[in-house]
Amino acid sequence: MASRGTKDFIDLAAHDGGHLRHLLALTGRLKSGELGGRPLEGRCLAMIFRKSSTRTRVSTEVGMAQLGGHALMISDRDSQMGRGESVRDTARVLSRYVDAILIRTFGHDEVVELAREASVPVINGLTDLLHPCQVMADLFTAVEEFGDDVRGLRVAWIGDGNNMAHSWLNAASRLGFTLRLACPPGYGPDAEILARARSAGDVEMVDSPADAAAGARVVTTDVWASMGQEDEQAAREKAFAGYCVDEAVMERAHPAGIFLHCLPAHRGEEVTAAVIDGGRSRVYREAENRLHVIKAILLDLIG
Repeated sequence: MASRGTKDFIDLAAHDGGHLRHLLALTGRLKSGELGGRPLEGRCLAMIFRKSSTRTRVSTEVGMAQLGGHALMISDRDSQMGRGESVRDTARVLSRYVDAILIRTFGHDEVVELAREASVPVINGLTDLLHPCQVMADLFTAVEEFGDDVRGLRVAWIGDGNNMAHSWLNAASRLGFTLRLACPPGYGPDAEILARARSAGDVEMVDSPADAAAGARVVTTDVWASMGQEDEQAAREKAFAGYCVDEAVMERAHPAGIFLHCLPAHRGEEVTAAVIDGGRSRVYREAENRLHVIKAILLDLIG
């Protein structure tokens, strides 16, 4: 059975700024090839996917292989979790087989319980509340573009106050960059997460996408209806009218500002094709950086 190492990677707010900056620096060393070899030779990662995935699954599986380890995919369809086995039993059994567990699921409480019951590190691959690995990749993309000191960043979040917005808030509270959020009425972020971020950093809700984007070096958004919200699509299209990142919004950003999107994207809804496919978009480099970030997290937790 693997022994418990450093903390789990579940919530950016659970890590201090120094540790997050260490992970960003480690990501850079891995991407550049400065750190090579097979440091996770013989190590195994269980990947529990209760939601569909492209980037999280592929980047994690490839990342483990590149580091010399092995990743094992587990879904509801082919595991006892799909037949009702408890999180407690799953956590305690998997801890006797593997060195870490990544889970992508709906309820955040499931990840918290998994981490509490497991004796190996647990990584949050996405919940309805948080998406920390993605925001670390977004931040690393900004570091590549603007330099290591993220405290100089001004970030605009436009759209739903969802798991991505929450993770941006948590990152801002720990790393000290400026964050402005524009969300439709009734679709703002969790009040507790927002209050905590406001108390710790330069974070504000603003009235419009144009106000959020003003002077921003990073403009970012997400789909209007996330996984599990498909039945809300029509209502959300009406509520989110006016919250599309278009050329006019990007004109409000810093002249060197970039556009990010966690993908998948719906062109013509939350972002125009001209923006996401244009010269200021970094979405494909951002997606590539999911690989380098997860390698840094894995190395930090079990390396």
